[in-house]
Amino acid sequence: MSAEPLKTLFHPFEAEAVALPGKGDRALFLGAEPGFRLPEGFDAALHLVQGFRPHFRALQASGFLVTAQAEGGGFDMALVLAGRHRGLNELRLAETLGRVAPGGLVVVAGGKDDGIASLRKRVDELVSLEGHLPKYHGIAFWFRRPADLAAAQDLRAANPALLVEGRFRTAPGMFSFDRVDTGSKLLVENLPGDLRGSVADLCAGWGYVAAEIAARSPGLSALDLYEAEFDALEAAKLNLAGASQSIVRDFFWIDLLKEPVEKRYDAIAMNPPFHRSRAAEPEIGAGMIRAAAKALKPGGRLFMVANRQLPYEAVLSAAFSSHAELARDGMFKVLVARR
Repeated sequence: MSAEPLKTLFHPFEAEAVALPGKGDRALFLGAEPGFRLPEGFDAALHLVQGFRPHFRALQASGFLVTAQAEGGGFDMALVLAGRHRGLNELRLAETLGRVAPGGLVVVAGGKDDGIASLRKRVDELVSLEGHLPKYHGIAFWFRRPADLAAAQDLRAANPALLVEGRFRTAPGMFSFDRVDTGSKLLVENLPGDLRGSVADLCAGWGYVAAEIAARSPGLSALDLYEAEFDALEAAKLNLAGASQSIVRDFFWIDLLKEPVEKRYDAIAMNPPFHRSRAAEPEIGAGMIRAAAKALKPGGRLFMVANRQLPYEAVLSAAFSSHAELARDGMFKVLVARR
């Protein structure tokens, strides 16, 4: 996300449209991202919530109290940084309403290109807004937590947990939360049926690829999932609960570009992300390839899917003894490499 929505979020305090919180106040900050600057005189104790591991680690390194999920209640106020996922924004607001004390101030901000105007309109239908300010290509708006939780209940009801293909639990905001994405499906269709020993799914999301590996590979002894999004990994735990009990499962909330994989595997499957914002960033996938190479045993195999235009072959050549293309369709290619 751009740094501008973070500036938009704190603009109402700097413009003196809302009062600065004082010492002794407790402020919940959902969707917190690195790089924000507190206005002078903002003295509340901040409790940050961020489930994306790279952001979590950066905020923690800056000295903030940060958790992967919201904890506690009775907060005097809350800040909510809205993103592009409508459902996730509404669920964050529902979470906020349940944790802020009645009458507590809630300030919300996001970018105009990310739909903040429609979110403001939606919230205005449920609670009485005190005000709003446009700034830095975004909008901030604020309101007081009502005495009851009817608004929170409405927001949750509009964004229920989903069951994809009748068996995978997901929630709004997760990657491909409403369907199995085409790339992952192509990867699964081209995995060999003889996977044995210890296998890992890097960038596992809510667990589709790992669950299919467990169902199709009777020779597995262990199956580990690595994922940077905390909520997706929690969903994956549920989605892998039905796997054969003879398969040892472990789950790692990790930033694969910065934190090492300590275990070594016979095979790795991977559908790596290739962007953080709207623009493609092939270096993310390249870094995932290098992490996979380090995590494989000698002779171990990597199976990955990627958008057809992404130039990963050179990275595979540098990190592996051999590689080949297994399949492609109109959008994706499946690659295999041996360490």
